[in-house]
Amino acid sequence: MKKGEQKLPIYRAQKPHTADEIAADAKKRVSLINKEFSEGFELIRKYPKSVTVFGSSVLPETDPYYAKTRELAAKISKLGYTVVTGGGAGIMEAANRGAFEAGGKSIGLNIKLPHEQNPNPYLTDYHQFHYFFSRKVALTFAAEAYLFFPGGYGTLNELSEIIMLIQTQRIKPVPVILFGDGFWEQFDQFIKENLLKRHMIDAEDLTIYKICGSDEEVIDILRSLPVVSSVPFKND
Repeated sequence: MKKGEQKLPIYRAQKPHTADEIAADAKKRVSLINKEFSEGFELIRKYPKSVTVFGSSVLPETDPYYAKTRELAAKISKLGYTVVTGGGAGIMEAANRGAFEAGGKSIGLNIKLPHEQNPNPYLTDYHQFHYFFSRKVALTFAAEAYLFFPGGYGTLNELSEIIMLIQTQRIKPVPVILFGDGFWEQFDQFIKENLLKRHMIDAEDLTIYKICGSDEEVIDILRSLPVVSSVPFKND
C-alpha cells in the first residue's frame, strides 16, 4: 500500500439467515424495542419540566467546555428544571454533575456500547438502552428546551434530527440552543451557504435554533418559557 492511501475494511461473507431465524430475531427485537420505549417514556413522564443537554462524551474534566456545562447546568437546575442527558462521560457528566451538586434532579438515558459506556456518578435517576434510536426518541420526548454543547458525530446527529422533527412538526417547537464560542457559527454558516442558498430549506427554518454565547442568554430563554407537559408527538 502506497503512503497516504487509506486501507479498506475487510468484509467477511455472512451465512444467510433462514426465514425462521429472521422471524425469531424480529420477534425478540420488537419485544425489546417495546420494552425500551415503555420504560423510557415512563421515566421521562416523571419529570415534566426538563432541559435535555447534548455534547461530546470525550471531553475531559479539564476542558473549558466541561466547566462551562457544569456551571450552566447548576443554574438551570436552580430554575426548577430537571437536567436530562445521555448519562455518559464528558459534557453529559458535566451537565449531570452541575445539576446534582445544585441539589436538583439529574437524569441519564444511557446506552450499551461495545466499549461500555458506564453511567456517570451524578445521576439521581437513569435508564439504560440497547438501541440508539429508542434512546434518542426518549431524549427528544417532552423537553422544554434542548441545549447543545460542542460534540462529534453523535451530537450532530441528535441536533439534525431534532431540527428536522421541529421543522416537520413531529415534536412541539421548543428552543434549540447551541452553546459554544465559535463552534456553532461555522455550523450556522454551512447551513446558510449550502442549504438556504440552494433552497433546500426556508429562511424561517433558521429560526429553529439559536446560538448563545453566555449563560445569561440561556437563562433568559428558559425563564420566558411556559411549561407544557403534553404529549409532544402529532397523532398520525
